Amino acid sequence: MANPPDGPNNSPNNSPNNDDSSSSTDIINQALSAKGVYILYLASLLTGITALVGLVIAYVQQQEAPEWEQSHYQFLIRTFWIGLLYTVIGSILTVVLVGFVILLFAAIWMIVRCIIGLQLALKQQPVPNPQTWWFS
Repeated sequence: MANPPDGPNNSPNNSPNNDDSSSSTDIINQALSAKGVYILYLASLLTGITALVGLVIAYVQQQEAPEWEQSHYQFLIRTFWIGLLYTVIGSILTVVLVGFVILLFAAIWMIVRCIIGLQLALKQQPVPNPQTWWFS
């Protein structure tokens, strides 16, 4: 006996060509990619906590990523730790007012690193020197 046209086997959710699950998987993969971590780092300038989420993602995804993306994760991990160092030093030195300049430098430094890294990630190119303290 054949199923009616609107039966369970012909519903859009059960069709083998359903793109909803693949598009949601693509969104999750993008969020867990280096590009997503760059965006989380930039958002952390407003929220703070998203940088920690990005750091965890970078550590988890680093080994399984393609070679070009591994350089981005290394760059992102170093960006977090070096940025934290600049922020701690700047915070301590706010007592003598020079800390505000250091904090401003740290914010600009992080923005520039994230934009450069994001541009390279969008082109699927590795970071030329992920070990650098500067920009790339």
